[in-house]
Amino acid sequence: MTLTVIAATQLMVVLDATIVNIALPHIQDALKFSTTNLSWVINAYTLTFGGLLLLGGRAGDILGRRRVFVAGVVLFGLASLLGGFAQNGGMLLAARALQGIGGAICSPTAFALIATNFKEGPERNRAFGVFSAVAGSGAAIGLLAGGVLTEYMNWRWVFFVNVPIAVLIAIAAPRYINESERHPGTFDLPGALASTLGLVSLVYGFIHAADPKAGWGDSVTIGSFAVGAVLLVAFTVIEQRTAQPITPLRLLRNRNRTGGLIMMLCLAAAMFGIFFYVTLFVQRVLGYSALKAGVAFLPISVAIIVAAQLASVFQARLGPKPFLATGSVLVTIGLSWLTQTDVNSSYPLGVLGPTVTFGFGMGLIFVPVMLMAVSGVAAHETGAASGLLNSVQQIGGSVGLSILTTVFAKAATSEGNRRQPDFLAHATPTDLQYAQQHQAFPPGSKWANEVLAYAVSHAFVVGVAFAAVALLSALFVVKAKASDLPAEAPAGIAI
Repeated sequence: MTLTVIAATQLMVVLDATIVNIALPHIQDALKFSTTNLSWVINAYTLTFGGLLLLGGRAGDILGRRRVFVAGVVLFGLASLLGGFAQNGGMLLAARALQGIGGAICSPTAFALIATNFKEGPERNRAFGVFSAVAGSGAAIGLLAGGVLTEYMNWRWVFFVNVPIAVLIAIAAPRYINESERHPGTFDLPGALASTLGLVSLVYGFIHAADPKAGWGDSVTIGSFAVGAVLLVAFTVIEQRTAQPITPLRLLRNRNRTGGLIMMLCLAAAMFGIFFYVTLFVQRVLGYSALKAGVAFLPISVAIIVAAQLASVFQARLGPKPFLATGSVLVTIGLSWLTQTDVNSSYPLGVLGPTVTFGFGMGLIFVPVMLMAVSGVAAHETGAASGLLNSVQQIGGSVGLSILTTVFAKAATSEGNRRQPDFLAHATPTDLQYAQQHQAFPPGSKWANEVLAYAVSHAFVVGVAFAAVALLSALFVVKAKASDLPAEAPAGIAI
């Protein structure tokens, strides 16, 4: 029961990253999001989750892990309830940010509670194995669950489904989970706030620049970038001067760890883009239902898991570099393939082929990067090192998605202007009325589909650039050999 409670919490937090993706077109229609602003539904969660993850782990050590764990679960459940009842975009984004905070509090403490509640040795190893399996399968479960809930109920249930789970966990935790010993320490709240707010400002700058009425020279865009830069510099200074920093910067002195973090930063950016934009493509252009879209994405999850298992088996013999380089090449091929997307692309060649290629490449990369993240780290800093990798994954995804969104918006505006004469010549009066009211082509029309496909293909050009940086890091930064890495990574790092 103890393991069930802990694993259920991790599943709830992990699947939330993908369960919402499938519902995005329905959320967009219901709450009148533009495609660029729709990305905030993802970013509001991942920025707060990634930015506060290390602080959440520290809170459990200082205040007691079970106490913090329950608080995080309750906050996550309340935020999910708020998201399900959202009547406008602002209310939903606030709920998503609160979900991220709740996840950042309960996820690291869930992992740490395994050490508190299970004896060292086979018992704890089995518990970690279950925890890792849940974390690894969460994305696939989220895709299916999102499709089923959206298809047979409505998009609000991708949030409501968390509420009864959170209630049951909050009731069961005090009964089945032992409280941990509280350790003295301090909270690096200034560092956590500086990094999180700095990243939010940076992401806002990119998305604001995508607005046709704003652009790169707009004062708000420039101001957002300036504030973000100042806050991130302040974060670096704070971490250097704080006795117990949330992110020990000395961890970055190891070139293999830094190279792996660079790769994760870039590849997470591309991965978030695939889940966001290809989801829109298969439902808007290919006309898939939410359930069919969820099933359509399952092969990428299978490819990641299969490749990760292969890397786990052979990396001890071959070392990490062949897997990092080969994986980066496959990721680059998959993303390059997606740049050829157009309105006539089929699922097998336009979606399945490139996403499975991408997924297999990512699977080859995950395990070596995890191992490099904790290689050579003192036992008391293993949590910080693995937490840093998780944070980089979330932050890279958020920042990367915002950059892809900027390119997407500019391409969509350009293509929309090019298609406008044809639209005016052939549109029905109802289509013309819609376009006049919403300043956009009617959803589902051939003009809207052409613009979406064109913009998606151009956005993934940036994804190719991210993959190229990851490949360069694999070839020229990482120097690790098989003997340099531990036998296995901590179970707290989720694929």
